[in-house]
Amino acid sequence: MYDLAIIGGGPAGLAAGLYGARSNLRTVIIERGLPGGQMQNTLDIENYPGFKHVLGPDLSNHMYQQTLELGVEWKTGEVTEVRLDGQPKLLRVGKDEIEAKAVIIASGALPKYLDVPGEKEFQGRGVSYCATCDGAFFRGKHVFVVGGGDSAVEEGLFLTNHAESVTVIHRRDTLKAQPYLQERAFKNPKMKFVWDSAVEEILGDTKVTGVRVRNLKDDTTTVLEGDGVFIYIGFYPNSGFLKGTGILNDQGYVITDAKMATTIPGVFAAGDVRDTPLRQIITASSDGALAAMSAFQYIESL
Repeated sequence: MYDLAIIGGGPAGLAAGLYGARSNLRTVIIERGLPGGQMQNTLDIENYPGFKHVLGPDLSNHMYQQTLELGVEWKTGEVTEVRLDGQPKLLRVGKDEIEAKAVIIASGALPKYLDVPGEKEFQGRGVSYCATCDGAFFRGKHVFVVGGGDSAVEEGLFLTNHAESVTVIHRRDTLKAQPYLQERAFKNPKMKFVWDSAVEEILGDTKVTGVRVRNLKDDTTTVLEGDGVFIYIGFYPNSGFLKGTGILNDQGYVITDAKMATTIPGVFAAGDVRDTPLRQIITASSDGALAAMSAFQYIESL
């Protein structure tokens, strides 16, 4: 049995693993993908203290290696079922069961879908949610970015390194991204903007050939030709395995107090899966550290 089981290996889970191991807790991190989570999909991180620029995969690997050096165990798989009341806590990962005295939920969030015709049909054939992963496939092409927040603009700027043009389609007439990102985007000659508009359909045959866009002010529709659609309209919490536990809000985010504790003794949450006003690498890491120390105090009280 483990002292501490951490669900998710993004920045929150990695920081929790680091602090758990430093507290001499036998710790395991359960991650279904690559260590680092969403950091793996971010090429250039500019707002992590101590680094003017750091590659997302590099930062992920540094944090991952640090946990290994401290003796954190890693298990690849997806948690599909939990029993969190009482002792020990039980997590089902595939055919295996993991027991632990305390659990930190750091399962993060997943990209939201547009839910329009053509989106599912052309995933991997022009529809993407990761410019860092797929941008190189669109060298010299014309692509669309759907959204107006930080992620949409950051990834749009990245795509200009490959694509001939990047057209941002946004439901409003102003971007929501931070001012410095907006300034860079408006100065970039490859970036164009379609305002007050929503994508109604992604068009194509064997791959994406364009999008059908509806203007939200005059209700007119237009077909725009292009080769790829990158979607950044937000995220939803990866918390389906927690249904029925009573620790989720109406949006599916985990509710915690200031010490990252849920209403179930010995169960904590950290990072993007938590009901929090800011979802950044630095805040996720802070959440993870605090959750691990709260878990340590809980275990000490048993």
